[in-house]
Amino acid sequence: MLDYGKQILSEQPFSKLIGAELIAFEEGKAELSLTIRNELTQNFGFVHGGVLSYLADNCITFSAASILGKCVTSEYKINYLRPAIGKTLIARSTVLSSGKSQATCECKVYALHDKSEKLVAVALGTINKVND
Repeated sequence: MLDYGKQILSEQPFSKLIGAELIAFEEGKAELSLTIRNELTQNFGFVHGGVLSYLADNCITFSAASILGKCVTSEYKINYLRPAIGKTLIARSTVLSSGKSQATCECKVYALHDKSEKLVAVALGTINKVND
């Protein structure tokens, strides 16, 4: 399943541009990582909120897709808990509830520096199956 997910991520131009990597993908769960670099920060040196938002949104969609198949975000909210400072971001998402055409997922985004993880954002989203 992970190889399939990596193929899907490689077909997303923005994900390629930003440098995201899918590091875990199984039923009901997904993990994305992103190396923090200067181009992703704002003027105070913290990772830009839009980058954290992208990571959370894409991660919840991947976790939902593991159950629903082809899907899109219908809505989500994100809470920024602290400035993201470190070397890497890790987003971990879990499906909380799923039906035939919709899933509710949560995502926690962590900044890693040395060997410590700090929770920097939490998101909750609704993902809808796309009918071809």
